[in-house]
Amino acid sequence: MIGGIEMKILSSVMEQVIKRNPNEPEFHQAAREVLESLELVAERHPEFVKAGIFDRIVEPERQIIFRVPWVDDNGNVRVNRGFRVQFNSAIGPYKGGLRFHPSVNLGIIKFLGFEQIFKNSLTGLPIGGAKGGSDFDPKGKSEGEVMRFCQSFMTELYRHIGPDTDVPAGDIGVGGREIGYMYGQYKRIKNDFTGVLTGKGLTWGGSLVRTEATGYGLCYFVDEMLKAKGKSFKGATVVISGSGNVAIYAAEKAQELGANVVTMSDSNGYIYDPDGIKLDTVKRIKEVERKRIKEYIKYHPSAQYTEGCTDVWTVKCDIALPCATQNEIDEQSAKTLVANGCYAVGEGANMPSTNEAIEVFLNAKVLFAPAKAANAGGVATSALEMCQNSMRYSWTFEEVDAKLKDIMVNIYKNASAAAKEYGFEDNLVVGANIAGFMKVANAMYAQGIAY
Repeated sequence: MIGGIEMKILSSVMEQVIKRNPNEPEFHQAAREVLESLELVAERHPEFVKAGIFDRIVEPERQIIFRVPWVDDNGNVRVNRGFRVQFNSAIGPYKGGLRFHPSVNLGIIKFLGFEQIFKNSLTGLPIGGAKGGSDFDPKGKSEGEVMRFCQSFMTELYRHIGPDTDVPAGDIGVGGREIGYMYGQYKRIKNDFTGVLTGKGLTWGGSLVRTEATGYGLCYFVDEMLKAKGKSFKGATVVISGSGNVAIYAAEKAQELGANVVTMSDSNGYIYDPDGIKLDTVKRIKEVERKRIKEYIKYHPSAQYTEGCTDVWTVKCDIALPCATQNEIDEQSAKTLVANGCYAVGEGANMPSTNEAIEVFLNAKVLFAPAKAANAGGVATSALEMCQNSMRYSWTFEEVDAKLKDIMVNIYKNASAAAKEYGFEDNLVVGANIAGFMKVANAMYAQGIAY
């Protein structure tokens, strides 16, 4: 129970989630974490209970599963599975990333889409929640293989998306290259140049700051959370997991704000550089050469490389920013962080802390920024890209960055205010869940029993 809230009114909703979605632990975890917070709302708003808002919000409006056949460089036919879960469109067209990774299954896509409802709502922008992807692994594939897969994937997906219906973006395994191949195929099929994907190249409808947005936004949120308690990034030691876009640009912004970032990782292991991570090296390794993070020590022999990722949380720090994947911080890792003096955690990845870990942080009075609030910068900037596409106009880097910062500051303020209103001051898990939910719930209630 996060924050000691016991589900009574909504326990039947949770039971139904487990019954209807067997063998989907990630989705169960995400639903439980949200519903525990929403128990407080159910007590105050019996009209939402009567209208089945809680029953409906845990059930996707649409789940699409399709096969993706493609031909490898040796002429062999390969078959992957594609997914798009369109979870909720009460406040706007579906919006959420596409993930290409061997771990992808319906349960993971469902948990990500569910989280996306509240994250998108928190941005204050008119976008609903969705997620998609495939169990295809771009790692180790040639350019031609990645292109052929992306084209095949979009040949099915195109019929389910559109600029006013569903606007996907990138996620793990889907960067600018993959977005380009998919957008090219969509345009070829539809004969239509529209903003149907975000994360596009700058010369064909993309937005400045999109690459940096999730990492920058994470730091803007955490900075606001720290300021409220008289703290800051300046002089703080920061441990970061991951080495993708989120991790790289969270590290960049944390360094700009005066922090010393000492770790980064990938799925094989982590690097520790007590003198501070050299981001130019990491960017070259990860964004240009597409190699493993251990290459870092070839350029900086004074740094250390450790096989395996879990021990990254044993490195002493003031602030931890998990930016890799779901459930990377378990209860024991959380206890280690607390014991080592960590006083703030900001979630850059989606659901990187288990519910047990979150409970450890909250009980220890660690400042905790939950993912659906703290990492909303990426989707917020995606929505700003949609705005620019609609206007056939491009804002400067400074303009987009300023809008992003304003959005993240407002997310913090709204989550903090909701937590206080419901008697859980400083519990941003409860605050973010309630603030994100109320906007969607009011829209669903106003629109009747439609979806």
